[in-house]
Amino acid sequence: MESELQKYDHISQANAVFGIHLVDTAEAYPNLKILAADMAVAGSIERFKYSYPNQFLDLGIAEQNLVGVAAGLANEGYRPIAVAQGCFISMRSFEMNRQYLGYMGNPVVLVGLNSGFFLQYFGNTHYAIEDLAIMRTIPNMQVFSPCDAYEAILCTEAALNSENPSYIRLTGGATLPLMHPDGYNFRLGKADVLKEGSDICIYATGAMVFRAMETAERLESEGYSVEIVNVHTIKPFDNEHVVNQKGKTLIVSIEEHNIIGGLGSAVADAMSESEGMPVLLKLGVKDCFSKPGCYDYLLEQHRLTTEKITEDILKKMK
Repeated sequence: MESELQKYDHISQANAVFGIHLVDTAEAYPNLKILAADMAVAGSIERFKYSYPNQFLDLGIAEQNLVGVAAGLANEGYRPIAVAQGCFISMRSFEMNRQYLGYMGNPVVLVGLNSGFFLQYFGNTHYAIEDLAIMRTIPNMQVFSPCDAYEAILCTEAALNSENPSYIRLTGGATLPLMHPDGYNFRLGKADVLKEGSDICIYATGAMVFRAMETAERLESEGYSVEIVNVHTIKPFDNEHVVNQKGKTLIVSIEEHNIIGGLGSAVADAMSESEGMPVLLKLGVKDCFSKPGCYDYLLEQHRLTTEKITEDILKKMK
């Protein structure tokens, strides 16, 4: 029998593999309902739509209504997954997410497509660079940020098997490499150490994980030993792993998200509760609006390319 990873190893985009996997998931969850905000094509959900038409609803471009309907279905015993652009399902629907999901405890799985800068020329109105900060403030809300397409599947399974509402943030494009071998032991709320090291500990999430691995190669050519940690679960967060990094010279967080309120802030919160911690370098989207352009151009503006990340870490180590 082919493995989960082998079934999807020809697909690197998290959006695409998420939608395709839903077809395989439907039989395991007979109460599954997929709701979309005009995202059947963008979320690769068309195959599910035609295979299970009675389990699919398109609410149109109305994200607040999307969350409300999903909450109502969850209250009636269904397992809804609500899919929309990351910027709108988090920002536009915040009050509904807070009241209907967090407060009322409805176990809806929210999926934010094209988060970060992936919508490129659509501009600042469509960049989801505040969503981690927004969603992690909601009590009872779990927040996932998978680093590749395979991990997107694992986050979806973890969310569906939880009684809490969840937000899954999908970042990265069609060239995002797979970071995990088959048989990866995904543990909700636990740090995933991709590489051990003794001098620098880099916490990265989403599409920044593979850039962190590239950065580690460059730093090690300069004589530094680097640990790389993939943070797939922003909430609940693995505080214990952070506290255990006291022996490091530098801790770094890297995210395609505002440096305020996201991964870096979660790391800082954990560090603040323990004495003797090293310096924290928070790398991410600066606290400003961006000049729209292609994906690489946007990353360059915020020094989130491998070259710039390496430069900033080396500067901090000197």
